[in-house]
Amino acid sequence: MAMHIVMVEPEIPPNTGNIARSCAATGSVLHLVKPLGFSIDDKSLKRAGLDYWPYVDVRVHDSLSDFMNAFEGAICPETGEAYRMFLATTKGNRLYTDAQFRDGDMILFGRETAGLPRDFIREQEQKHPGCSLRIPMSAETRLRSFNLSNSVNIILFEALRQQGFPGLK
Repeated sequence: MAMHIVMVEPEIPPNTGNIARSCAATGSVLHLVKPLGFSIDDKSLKRAGLDYWPYVDVRVHDSLSDFMNAFEGAICPETGEAYRMFLATTKGNRLYTDAQFRDGDMILFGRETAGLPRDFIREQEQKHPGCSLRIPMSAETRLRSFNLSNSVNIILFEALRQQGFPGLK
């Protein structure tokens, strides 16, 4: 049983490190979609003090197309059902709390500076209406979005809460 957190072209190492730590703590799978804005070789990870990295189920994909080809319509071995993908974006059609998450769901997050590609969001919304989710925030602020690692944790923990925090104590 696992949620899947998908980072599409992450740029900032500390954000990905924080997200990796959350994935390790929750038993979630972390997918990194290239290009990455940093190195994940052993030397770089040790230098950054990421001693929890061995506890993270990390899967690296060469591109968003490669990731989609591998998982769109594929069957989740844990559930026996097709993987479902949700897109976390400030342009989401629904609040993240309106989604009904289940084991094996994948939540995609885009680059810190640009988010997910707009064409990709449009294409996925046409195929799977309601798949784009947003976190509500004040319209009066000049903020474009929350910090990426905070956004991942907000949505990940809602998904886990809905499922009764499986495997966590």
